[in-house]
Formats: sequence, C-alpha cells, structure tokens
Amino acid sequence: MRYVSTRGSAPGLGFADTVLAGLATDGGLYVPASWPSLPGSLPASYADLAAAVFAPFVDGEIDPATMQRLCGEAYSTFRHPDVVPLVELEPGHHLMELFHGPTLAFKDVALQLLGRLFDHILAERDERITIVGATSGDTGGAAIDGVLGCDRVDVVILYPHGRVSDVQRRQMTTVAADNVRTVAVDGTFDDCQDLVKAMFNHVEFRTRHNLSAINSINWARVMVQVVYYVEATRRLGAVDVTVPTGNFGNVLSGWIARRMGAPIRHLVVASNDNDILTRFFESHEMITRAVVPTLSPSMDIQVSSNFERLLFEMNGRDGGLTAEQMATFRATGRLAVESDQWHEWVEPVFRAGRATDHDTLETIRRVHESTGMLLDPHTAVGVKAAREHLGDLPMVTMATAHPAKFPDAVERATGVRPALPAHLADLMDRPERTARVANDLASVEAFVEAFVAGR
Repeated sequence: MRYVSTRGSAPGLGFADTVLAGLATDGGLYVPASWPSLPGSLPASYADLAAAVFAPFVDGEIDPATMQRLCGEAYSTFRHPDVVPLVELEPGHHLMELFHGPTLAFKDVALQLLGRLFDHILAERDERITIVGATSGDTGGAAIDGVLGCDRVDVVILYPHGRVSDVQRRQMTTVAADNVRTVAVDGTFDDCQDLVKAMFNHVEFRTRHNLSAINSINWARVMVQVVYYVEATRRLGAVDVTVPTGNFGNVLSGWIARRMGAPIRHLVVASNDNDILTRFFESHEMITRAVVPTLSPSMDIQVSSNFERLLFEMNGRDGGLTAEQMATFRATGRLAVESDQWHEWVEPVFRAGRATDHDTLETIRRVHESTGMLLDPHTAVGVKAAREHLGDLPMVTMATAHPAKFPDAVERATGVRPALPAHLADLMDRPERTARVANDLASVEAFVEAFVAGR
C-alpha cells in the first residue's frame, strides 16, 4: 500500500514513512492510494479485529504477529473487557463508549496504539523523533500517555490557554516525564493547529528536529479509529451513526469504514455553536466564523483539517484542485462544492445537527433523569443530534469522553459531580508544569528548540 498527498505534489510513501511523516511536505494529508475492503470474516476480539482491519493498510511493512502483539498491548490498557462497549440509551439508540482508556477520551483508542507503532518503527530504524501536536482538550493527554514509554520520542503539545477543562489541562500538565512538554498558546485551537502545520511547512526546522505528528493529520490516527465503526456494525448489523465532531477526523473514520464495506447508512455530524460543519451540510458552503467558547470545548473549532481528505475524494483525487481550494479557503474563509459533488458524495451519506449550550445541559439533565446515566457535554451534543435523525435502523452515538472530564457542566445540569476513576483520583492535587507563549511561530519554535537541545 502506498500513500499519496491530498495536494498532489509530495512523494508517495509506504506505511511506516507515512506514520512518521504526519503532514505531507506539500502541506497535504496522506491517504491510501486505494481503499481496501474489509476482511470477509470479522474476529470477535477487539484487538484481533483491529489487526485484521489494519492488515491491508500496513501491507506487510509490520509482520502480522508483531501487529497482533501491538494491538493486544494497546487495548489491554482499557478498563472494559469490550474496549468500546455498546450501551442502550433508549430503544433503537445505543451509545458506543469510547472513553474506557487511560485518559478517559476516545483519542486513547488510536493513541495507545500509535505510541507503540512509533516505538516499533523507530527501534527498527534506530531513529528519534520530536512529536509536535495541537489539542482542543483530549488529544494532548491521550498523546502524552501513549508515548510515555517511548524511549525515542520527545513530545510538545500546544493547547489554547483557558479553553480546555481543568481535568483536560491537568492530564497534560501534571506529567513529569523528561520527554514531555506542554505549551499554553494565547489563542484558539485553530491557532494551535496552524502553528503545528507551520512548523511542518518550515522545512529546515522540520528536518533538523525530525518532526512527526500525533494529531489526526497523521493518517494512522484516522486508520485506527475505523475499527470501532466496524465493531458497531459487527455487533448490530446495519446502523446509522452520530458523531460529535470539530476536526472531522472521527467522522472521516466512519466514512472510511463505510467505504470499506461496513453497513453504515448515514453519518450524522453533530456540532456545538461552532457549527461550521453543520452549516456546510445544510448549505453546501463552508464559511468560517470566530470561535466561541462552549461547554464542549474539544469541538470549539472552525477549521476542520480532516475535511480535506473527503474533499480530495470529492475532487476525483485531483491534488492540484484540492490544493487550490484549500488555499482559497485559507485566504477567504469560504469553500463551496459543486452540486454534482454534493449529490454524489454528501447527500447519500451525511446528515447534521447542532446543540447550543442550553441544549447540551438539557440533554444531560433529561438523560440523567430518565436513565440515571451521566453524559459528558460532547456526547450530549451527539445525543441531541441523533434523536433528530432516528429512523428504521439502530442509531449509534459515539460517546467520546467520560463525564468526569467535564464535571462542572455535568454538575450544573444534574446536581451530580462525577468522580474521576481511581487511577486519576488525585489529579487535582498533582503539581502542574507548563509554559505559556504568544500566538507566534517564532516563539513556539524557540520553545521546541530549547526543549530538544536540553534533552
């Protein structure tokens, strides 16, 4: 399997090189040169299912026994035997709980494995990398936990100052490992994401520090998330799926699972007040607005990076056209698609919904009153949108975070303050270590430079 850039001018790479590269050298995102099909027989064990789904993407670059071992090790860190259990919320509507990993968020599903992939590939090549990532809340903690045991990886995570929850921040800033640093940027997640992309596009800096990515701009992040969509259909058959989203990576993984043959009819994109994706699916136009803070901060995003991968497909895999459209979008804040593209690629698959903070609190309250379950605010956004699109197939809403990651919002809605699991019970008492920098590329690069030099 070869991987190509969505912008058409970067060299094609194999799987291992794609994992280490993260962003393509032309600024695009890597995708497989062709989409494989799911295996004819789906294993019941989640780790075995993951290894089977990954096989055509890895294509022999990592031998099957090693891949099986890495998957087994990654998913042994989850607190539930099913890894991503399905729980019935109401008749015909299930939650897939993706938050049973070490940092209580769906990002663990990918990052517990990605850390092990990095370690394996780097050990084979006798190399070292510096990971630079941006987080709107959950990626940072999950990335740090995923690479803590990696001897050949240093990691710097950028997060928007004052725009993540206390639990999310502390899951990053209380880690005392020598190979980890966190940086609070005076800006939004979109600013952090732009800074990361700018560092990758600064060729001399990227090469000198052997930069790699752990955000969903890294193909492996998207690939690993495909598995739980396959698992949902393995257990329930044909389904509709609702995904609370900001950066479009999780929804894209569902689209890929569907493309590979998983019986998913509709993908419902659920947004908060930063509803650029919902507005796109309603109007055929993507138009940026200012980011507003909400109770679901991991979705406070206006530039959804992974949409570029879908756009590439909609453009018939024309990298030049995709690059031109992305440049126009960055310059004008506006992206429109042609009506024939819409009818072929969007209309048959995607639906959309949104939830204000008031809607989010009401959904958390009502679910708790009727079922006793506590939802985090991101999952609540998904549940609200899912209920607007219930049909004749089972609906699966992706529950993306544990409610204890957002205790203030949950308590405000229900009067109940969810407790952190035992392994994080003392999180709020641990000392923090972080830095704060201006929303400025030179300042962030200087921080990374000093950190790496000190290692």
